Amino acid sequence: MAHLLSASCPLNVSSCSKNGPNSLKQSLASLPTSLTSRTSIQPFKNLSLNRKNAQRLFSIRATTLQQPGTKAGSGSDESSGQQSRPTRVMVIGGDGYCGWATSLHLSKKGYEVAIVDNLVRRHFDDQLGLDSLTPIVSIHDRIRRWRSLTEKDINLYIGDVCDFEFLSEAFTSFKPDAVVHFGEQRSAPFSMIDRSRAVYTQQNNVLGTLNVLFAIKEYAEDCHLVKLGTMGEYGTPNIDIEEGYITITHNGRTDTLPYPKQASSFYHLSKVHDSNNIAFTCKAWGIRATDLNQGVVYGVRTAETEMHDELYNRFDYDGVFGTALNRFCVQAAVGHPLTVYGKGGQTRGYLDIRDTVQCVELAIANPAKRGEFRVFNQFTEQFSVNQLASLVTKAGEKLGIEVKTISVPNPRVEAEEHYYNAKHTKLIELGLEPHLLSDSLLDSLLNVAVQFKDRVDTKQIMPSVSWRKIGAKPKTVSA
Repeated sequence: MAHLLSASCPLNVSSCSKNGPNSLKQSLASLPTSLTSRTSIQPFKNLSLNRKNAQRLFSIRATTLQQPGTKAGSGSDESSGQQSRPTRVMVIGGDGYCGWATSLHLSKKGYEVAIVDNLVRRHFDDQLGLDSLTPIVSIHDRIRRWRSLTEKDINLYIGDVCDFEFLSEAFTSFKPDAVVHFGEQRSAPFSMIDRSRAVYTQQNNVLGTLNVLFAIKEYAEDCHLVKLGTMGEYGTPNIDIEEGYITITHNGRTDTLPYPKQASSFYHLSKVHDSNNIAFTCKAWGIRATDLNQGVVYGVRTAETEMHDELYNRFDYDGVFGTALNRFCVQAAVGHPLTVYGKGGQTRGYLDIRDTVQCVELAIANPAKRGEFRVFNQFTEQFSVNQLASLVTKAGEKLGIEVKTISVPNPRVEAEEHYYNAKHTKLIELGLEPHLLSDSLLDSLLNVAVQFKDRVDTKQIMPSVSWRKIGAKPKTVSA
């Protein structure tokens, strides 16, 4: 079956790869000789943080036949013989941390997968002087390696979902049965660097999701949207956190209403806006949607990413994109004290990256009904920051690593000691088998950190973004 590859790259700002426009040309040159292409010029709108001056985009769209020997997805584990699940899954943000692991997992399970990504996450690394602990190759090399190992093809659409013309073309070409939407700026600290990053985060996340909703309405009305939300939408209320909805009685009357939201950054606020927009379109247009309010993810390896070093997932450890447990493991590996923010009582839900991909698959295999807006709390265990630091310290001792902990001033505005009890039963009821945080997993994480510790830039370990000091003036990064 034919598929479309759309590669887009601005002439003066390269987000297509870490090597700039030349890398795009090299990637296109390496495509199959059966390829036919056409070129077009359209406005560049969304990859640059400065949108005052509209840029022009050189876009190459090429159509090629499916590669010989490629196995089309069945939408089920090949050993099970099941055929009832949606077969065509579009993963928006499929080059990112959660998206790449999910894309490979679904492809292995027999789904026909398309990745949609503007590769801007790689541009953020260039912009901020950051890098993944694990070396990651280009998206083109990743997909080629996956094909060579599994004989399974992953369709690739490079472009910005904030460009509705591009998104429309991807939808009409691929015709998805389900859309997994990871394609958002995912970092709370990034959204708090300065005004331009706050504006970018909300424009990219909210408008991109609106475009996805309109694309479903126009081109795939029965498509199931699986949207990555965040547990951070809820904040830290002094009552139990339910899964999306709460039944309350007020002045003698009872109703079930959306659970109150208390977002703690411009990033988290963008997720709240997303949830409201999705809920409205489910009611107004009959869209079917599942909002996965995910906790903090840790880990780097899945069964699929372990198959070859060119399939490695990214592993962020810096103060902007790194998550707590991953960061602590890297700090321990290089002999840096674990950086606990404030009192360290901040408690959140956590889950293994292997459970992220499992949860997404369960949501796709058990779709929402037309007009239904489901909310699942996606995490497996709760830990405070102090508890995580203690676990890493003990795991380090077993490996002969002396681990120390320090308290640093909290750059965020948040409660440092609080009640936290969040419900998370719906995915368990669908069949989630959690990978709980064990000594063996901590050993594995620490071993990854030790293996690549020569790649660690220790200047990126300490937090550099302050919630209270954010300003309108663009913040630059010194080398």
